[in-house]
Parts: sequence; structure tokens; C-alpha cells
Amino acid sequence: MMTGVMSRGMAAYAFAHRQIMLTKRYWMWELVFLVYGLTATLSIGFLGSAIKGAAGRSIILYLLTGSLLWGYLAVIFWDISNMITWERWEGTIEYTFMAPVSRATHIFGLCSWTILYSLVRTAVMLTIVALFFHLDMSRANYLGALLVLAVANLSFIGLGTIVATLPLLSPEKGSQMTGIVEGVLLLVSGVYYDVSVLPGWMQAVAKLSPATYALRGMRRALLHGAGLAQLWDVLLPLAVTGVVLIPLGLLVFNRVEVYCKKTGRLTRSG
Repeated sequence: MMTGVMSRGMAAYAFAHRQIMLTKRYWMWELVFLVYGLTATLSIGFLGSAIKGAAGRSIILYLLTGSLLWGYLAVIFWDISNMITWERWEGTIEYTFMAPVSRATHIFGLCSWTILYSLVRTAVMLTIVALFFHLDMSRANYLGALLVLAVANLSFIGLGTIVATLPLLSPEKGSQMTGIVEGVLLLVSGVYYDVSVLPGWMQAVAKLSPATYALRGMRRALLHGAGLAQLWDVLLPLAVTGVVLIPLGLLVFNRVEVYCKKTGRLTRSG
């Protein structure tokens, strides 16, 4: 049993190491995305700073928290959902799917580096943003925020795995569909506003989005210093969603993978 665990661990590390190498190879694009994300977040902060007084400071923190957290979750979501596109670019998709490695090990290895990279990226952005706006984070409950983030990761890993089937099914339109899914999540999850301002039917959709609960919990922890008792109502739905979405995502991905192998949809020139 121990040998099997070690073997899966080494396989997962191999996939994580490949992601590290790809990040190093395309480091200039990573710099572009970092600068773009940082300037977008600063723009949102300056929008809030146009409102003077205590209300303005509160709005700045509200907007910046949403922007930073969305940037973190979006990186995880996109890296997982675009792993098929990356495989096609590198010409390794057939070899990866023929390897005697479970898809769970494959995705876990990819996610381990993605989560670590996203944390570092968000920490750098938060440091720079805090210097720009002299943020007062003395009331923040960082442990509570990290707990919300950790549980939210499960949901986004599962959701990203499901969405990763789109470029697998359609090399031409899959990535565009991934962008549409991200846009819908951005709209209904309350990144820059409370979901209560949405129409009733959109509020119902918002309740299905794990980002809604992640944003709500992070804001409570960082802006109001909420403890575990005040975060329970967001941690529970996030945990349930993660428990459901991860096995569902693996099941959907495996079914689509088998279908694509049978129909010859795996190609290096997608």
C-alpha cells in the first residue's frame, strides 16, 4: 500500500513539475497576466477611493477583496480547465492520456502547483495594493480567510475539472466556452457588489456558485475579523459543493475522455 501511495505521489509531482517548467518557459506571459491583474485591481481600488470618508475606505476594502480573491480563484479555474489546451500546444495530449496514471493523480499534481502559484501571486498583489491604499488590516482574521480559501479550492478544482471537458470535446470552441462560464460566475457571484442587488432569478443562480460563498466568507474574515462561528454558514456549503463537484468532475472527465478516444478527437493540432 505504501508503495502505491509513493508511486501516485511521484506521478503527481511529475505533473506539478511539468507545470513549473511551463510557467518558467512562458514567464513573460505570466508577467503580463500579473501586471494586468494588478492594474485591474488598482483601478477598482481607485474607483472606490473616489468616495470620501469612512464609507469610501470600507468600499475600497470591499472592492479590493473581491478583485484579489476573484483573481486567485480565476487562476485555479483557468489552469485546470485549460490543461487540455496546454497539452495540445505541447503535443503531449495523447501520451498523457495513455500513461498508466489515474486522472485524479493527474489533476491533483496540476492543482498542487497551481494553488501554490496562485497564493504567491495573490500575496504579491495584496502587498502592493496595501502599499498603494494604506489598508488597515488590523481586524483581519487571516486564519479564517485561509480556511475559507482552502475549502473554496475544492469546489473550484471540481468545477474546473468539469469545464476542462469543453476544450477536450471541441478544440475550436472549448476555450471560448470556458471564458463564457467564467464570465457568468463573475456576474452572479458578487465580486464587486452584493448579490442582493441582482434580479431574483440571478440570485437563485448565485446560490449555486461556490464563488458567492467564498467571497462572502473572505470579506467577513478580512474586513470584520469573523471567527469560525460566523463563517460556518459559508464553510458548510463550500465543503458540500467540493465533496460533490470533485468526484462529479472526475466522473464527467473520464466519460468524456473515453468518448473522445473512441471518436478520435484527441489531436495535437487542435
